[in-house]
Amino acid sequence: MLKITRIETSAEEKWTLHGRLAGLWVSELRSCWKKTHRTDTNLKCIVDLNDVTFIDEKGERLLRTMSKEGVQFIASGIYIKHLLQERCER
Repeated sequence: MLKITRIETSAEEKWTLHGRLAGLWVSELRSCWKKTHRTDTNLKCIVDLNDVTFIDEKGERLLRTMSKEGVQFIASGIYIKHLLQERCER
């Protein structure tokens, strides 16, 4: 299960994820991202992964793509921080 929350202010677009970024939930996030992410603005884009408990390979690939588009990630857990450093933020 994955809960996706998106909040946009005049300064930033913030996505908060809760749960597992795996399986069909990766497709759901990708779909939401394509429909609502605003690439035509100067908004800072932040993805909060503090409440994500697991990320599979497809989820890693999606986060890598998002990183290449300039997304800044927030993560406090050791597992997610390590995954981002080793696989997504290259």
